[in-house]
Amino acid sequence: WLYVAVVLDLFSRPAVGWSMKADRDASLVMDALMMAVWRRGKADALLHHSDQGSQYTSEQFQRLLSDNGITCSMSRAGNVWDNSAMESFFSSLKTERTSRKVYRSRTDARSDVFDYIERFYNLTRRHSTLGYVSPIQFEEALKA
Repeated sequence: WLYVAVVLDLFSRPAVGWSMKADRDASLVMDALMMAVWRRGKADALLHHSDQGSQYTSEQFQRLLSDNGITCSMSRAGNVWDNSAMESFFSSLKTERTSRKVYRSRTDARSDVFDYIERFYNLTRRHSTLGYVSPIQFEEALKA
């Protein structure tokens, strides 16, 4: 198995943080969050939404949110619609890249998921919520 954690910026839809590990634990989601904070910087007001998985409810992750001034929001138990943006991301990842592949190693899987996120999803993949442009194109248009 290879577990993947992703932090999406829901305004412009890029994956701003991600992590991949053999174990699904607090460090998996903490690494993804720290990448997002490193890439985007600390915001005045930020909301992190997740499901109620043990890695998100862990003391370490909750402390990391608090230390970075991030408000925690969690889905109600058993309600996948609360987290539909992430469900959509992972559905796209599986449908567009990983579902029909057999990887020889975790390293091969990591490389392919990295390529999907950084070279396709963020740079090229068009999003209906953004007027059918990629997240990077959307952000560049805002700067212009």
